[in-house]
Amino acid sequence: MSSSPWSLISKPPPITLLHHQRPPLPTVRVRAATSKTTTAMPDHHPSLEIIGGGAERFLPALDTRHLPYKPFPIICWNRHLETICAAFFRAVPDVKYRRECLRTKDNGTIALDWVCGDHRRLPPDSPIVILLPGLTGGSQDSYVKHMLVKAKSKGWRVVVFNSRGCANSPVTTPQLQTASFTADTCHVVDHVSSMFPEASVYGVGWSLGGNILVNYLGREYHRCSLSGAVSLCNPFNLVIADENLRKGFNNIYDRALRGGLSATFSKHVSLFEDVNDEYNVQAGLNPRTVREYDEAITRVSLGYKSVDEYYSNSCSCHVVQHVRIPLLCIQAANDPIAPIEATPYEDIKENPNCMLIVTQQGGHLGWVAGDEAPFGAPWTDNVAMDFLEHLQNGASKPEAA
Repeated sequence: MSSSPWSLISKPPPITLLHHQRPPLPTVRVRAATSKTTTAMPDHHPSLEIIGGGAERFLPALDTRHLPYKPFPIICWNRHLETICAAFFRAVPDVKYRRECLRTKDNGTIALDWVCGDHRRLPPDSPIVILLPGLTGGSQDSYVKHMLVKAKSKGWRVVVFNSRGCANSPVTTPQLQTASFTADTCHVVDHVSSMFPEASVYGVGWSLGGNILVNYLGREYHRCSLSGAVSLCNPFNLVIADENLRKGFNNIYDRALRGGLSATFSKHVSLFEDVNDEYNVQAGLNPRTVREYDEAITRVSLGYKSVDEYYSNSCSCHVVQHVRIPLLCIQAANDPIAPIEATPYEDIKENPNCMLIVTQQGGHLGWVAGDEAPFGAPWTDNVAMDFLEHLQNGASKPEAA
């Protein structure tokens, strides 16, 4: 195989400029910033941009064996190719689940998928990580299973939080997955914490799941019982993300996402008929865009007057400043679905509990790099687990923000 194109591996250039509109950063690429001072740090990882009020505390968590970011050749030359290859060609680990359904105060149903056998194999004080998949995603997705396998190999207990209607979960009310409904997240975290009172509980969310997770951390900071969290490829600002999703080639993703939304809705359409005259059932069954679906169904279920009001009030970028537990955010500068310009750089810099890692490449849910590329686990899995184990070992405690 020495003559194959895979042998043409070259070192990625340093990130000297990220192509998005935001205030220019100092030339030092790895740094920690607080509201009072900016501390320069050794530039050990030139392929990454690392900032945040908590960077000085959390940077030791990053194992240098997993850094810097070296994108896999050929596949990673284009953000769309990396995104699509990761979605369709990444291996899917074999994982067996035990499903638990929770009933909520509004008579809704949440499906939790636990790894089979963990209740017998692991002691009650084993750390727990709750995984929150993206829009229409669930416990069946490859990126979820890879992270699950990584955490499981470290002796962690893992549970997948499937949002309403996702992963074939039962739907008992006219309420499906939304970006801003944090009550379900509160219910899941409280339930898991009460089941294992001796264990520390953490959260990891991807894409819309990352937005839901950060919304929970910021809005419920006064009652949040998580010990730490990781947000990956979070759209952060749904107004910007919505506009971006309807541009050029991104229409391909819009088409795939709206197809998943309408397919889920069609299974439960009877719950929405005759409940509220505002629901546009036909548009929900055959939406032309994700935006049209959200206008017809999602914003109505939440009581918003328009889809723009729903998007504006569901942006997790607005609540990052309120996060009170350690939070690692990982974004790709070339993400076609979670545009980098939506990332709240300044609030992350000012919050002593936050750190942001930006890779130049990665696509959306891609990050085809590292020892397991191109078909194995994404590069982010090792980084996320390094961070979580750093917290579990008591190396970093939350600070007042």
